[in-house]
Amino acid sequence: MILRRALGATSPWAARSSPRPLRRFISTQVESIESSAQSSLKQLQSTHAQLNAEGDQSIAAVDTETHGTFASATASVAEEYHHFKQLERQLKTLGADIEPHYKPHTLLNHPPSPADVTLELLLASEAHQGHVTSLWNPANARYIHGIRQGVHIISLEVTAAHLRRAAKVVQEVSRRGGMVLFVGTRDGQDRAVARAAELAKGYHLFERWIPGSITNGQQILGRCKTKVVNELDEEVPGFEEQLYDRSVLRPDLVVCLNPLENYVLLHECALNNIPTIGVIDTNADPTWVTYPIPANDDSLRCIQVIAGVLGRAGEAGQKQRLAAAANGTITYQPAKGLVMPETEEEAEAAVKKAAKSNSRTSRREAADQPGVNEDIINTDELAKKLDDVNNREDHRVRGGRDLKASA
Repeated sequence: MILRRALGATSPWAARSSPRPLRRFISTQVESIESSAQSSLKQLQSTHAQLNAEGDQSIAAVDTETHGTFASATASVAEEYHHFKQLERQLKTLGADIEPHYKPHTLLNHPPSPADVTLELLLASEAHQGHVTSLWNPANARYIHGIRQGVHIISLEVTAAHLRRAAKVVQEVSRRGGMVLFVGTRDGQDRAVARAAELAKGYHLFERWIPGSITNGQQILGRCKTKVVNELDEEVPGFEEQLYDRSVLRPDLVVCLNPLENYVLLHECALNNIPTIGVIDTNADPTWVTYPIPANDDSLRCIQVIAGVLGRAGEAGQKQRLAAAANGTITYQPAKGLVMPETEEEAEAAVKKAAKSNSRTSRREAADQPGVNEDIINTDELAKKLDDVNNREDHRVRGGRDLKASA
């Protein structure tokens, strides 16, 4: 009996005997599909009704070329202009203002003056960017504002204050007729250095500094040509003979835009008591220079701003000096050891005067001593004077010392 019941449960006749649950499942699915189809049909009918209601309104035709309607095409020009102005008044306050935008050539052609130094200008030139904290010099702690993402941030207020102080130093040195030397030996600094020197009427160096140009300048720069100028910067001739044996000139102020590469220059300036101005980054030592300017020395735009400000300060000092000279006031001390040279006419007049005085004395001596020929005495004295004049002219050209001819 047990075997018969098991075989009966597994036989195909047993599967055929239970179709009712399967039919119920299929009927419920069919009913759900029919209900969803009816709901979608109702939505479609409602949207169709809405489209039919909106389709009754007339839509203006659009021209494919001008993208304008027929009504706008037939409107007058005055109405279009009035409509354009109305839209302009409504929309002119929208959007962003991009002026003034950065123009690289303005910092060279029209550099800012010390009065134009602002925190916005320094921030735009990236003067606040320092080096990573692992490269900082502890002596720059008073110039650092904080740290952001592992990089030191330089305080722009300190940068602006030190830059204005350096500008006053350059202006005063230029007003007193001093020699200002601008040095920048990194790539891209040559134009900024040359422009600053041109404004301040100074000198520039954008190549390698030759060691010993100050401490051993007589051997390195001894053959450089020098000249003497008056208070109006006009050359005064006649000093070539006196300038030949004179010591070489030294700068009165040195502006170094990259002190890390020119430590030898700064050391020579310190040995000779020459004041220096330098751009000091967070990895440099501010004690190397006399007047440090804490700023980013790796940013070319920052270097152009600093060089332009110092150049404008030198230009202002030169204008003050020339204005004082025009009024008869000399703002500098004249060079020592120079004697005003005599012109040829003055030299000949002095020779003739000496000849006359000598002839008179010789006549008196001849009168006291009879038998001496006066003509012989006079001719001998004149011959001696002429020989002295010729020797003086030969001395100017002797040994290749005629600087004008060699130039």
